[in-house]
Amino acid sequence: MNVLVVSPHPDDETLGAGGTLLKFKENGHKIYWLNVTNMKTEYGYKQERIDERNAEIEAVKKAYSFDGFWDFGLEPAGVDKYETGQLISRFKTVFEEVKPELLLIPYRFDVHSDHRLIFDMVYSCTKSFRAPYLKTVLSMEILSETDQAQQESGFVPNVFINIDGYVERKIEIMNIYKSEVDTEPFPRNANAIRGLAAYRGATGYYNNCEAFYLVKGRID
Repeated sequence: MNVLVVSPHPDDETLGAGGTLLKFKENGHKIYWLNVTNMKTEYGYKQERIDERNAEIEAVKKAYSFDGFWDFGLEPAGVDKYETGQLISRFKTVFEEVKPELLLIPYRFDVHSDHRLIFDMVYSCTKSFRAPYLKTVLSMEILSETDQAQQESGFVPNVFINIDGYVERKIEIMNIYKSEVDTEPFPRNANAIRGLAAYRGATGYYNNCEAFYLVKGRID
């Protein structure tokens, strides 16, 4: 099975599906990562910070042993500045190269505007006549984004993937993003990741789970 995860920002792939990606890779599936935004000098970032972020991305790629990686390099918190049709075309190009059977994307109502816009653009590429190879589309639960959705659009997962044995490795990979994790009460921290995995595990009747919303398709 080919699995493609789409992260609006580096770290979303790990927060939302780190354990699932590790599990699928270990079970012999091919995993691919499409990252949409990144730091550049023209966006106001210093070269030192850009180099640090790119080194983090390289380390994360190696940690998962991704079978393919794409970085669109769009401006963080600025996806709305780009022409939608052109971005959809770029997403389609990656789709045609990977031919994913399972697609992991952000939740439609995440609080970050980048997440919402990327959901809409990616979802437009999932029509059956455009992507006949695609069987399942799942929205991820991303700490500090999905949990902040407005109440009427809150995340109600209906797919739970057992990640027993992968939680600590997920945390190790998340810690590669040094500026994205901190101690409590900052939401992206090791205890919050463990706690969410245990909470979702209790719902799925496992010790630890990652939760998803089935947007389209089926779970075999």
